Amino acid sequence: MNRPDWIILGRIAGVYGVKGWVKLFSETEPREGIVDYDPLSIQIGGEWKVLKVETGRAHGKGVVAKLEGIDDRDAAAALIGASIGIRREQLEPLPEGEYYWADLVGLEVINLEAVSLGWVDHLMETGANDVLVVSGDRERLIPYVRDQVIQEIDLEAGIIRVDWDPDF
Repeated sequence: MNRPDWIILGRIAGVYGVKGWVKLFSETEPREGIVDYDPLSIQIGGEWKVLKVETGRAHGKGVVAKLEGIDDRDAAAALIGASIGIRREQLEPLPEGEYYWADLVGLEVINLEAVSLGWVDHLMETGANDVLVVSGDRERLIPYVRDQVIQEIDLEAGIIRVDWDPDF
């Protein structure tokens, strides 16, 4: 299965102050970990532009950062809404049996009776466990609980096998 070259880590959500700082919406865990990737890239008009993070930190429930070359509020404001990403090769290798969320998006979800439930649209955190949001004939929320619900993940075949009733 083809995995995306770019991994989206968040987006630029707003400006912070007058010296070019931006507010980041981060999908990393921990959220301030987004500023540890070097370099970050932002997507503007379909094009990726590499930007180094000069500094960044957690701020309230979000993250703020100063990006190299973005030195005033107007330049920062022009970036609002831009996706923040990294190249796949910047990700740390994971132990066997662990997956990045980005690797699961787009996989087909099939139950033990070989019924296709749809494809993973995205994942979400709920506190108790992560949840696969599966789009098919309808949207399904399937708990990401290994060995109970999630029986097998085959990235090469593009399949997640689940113990899940199609009527749920």
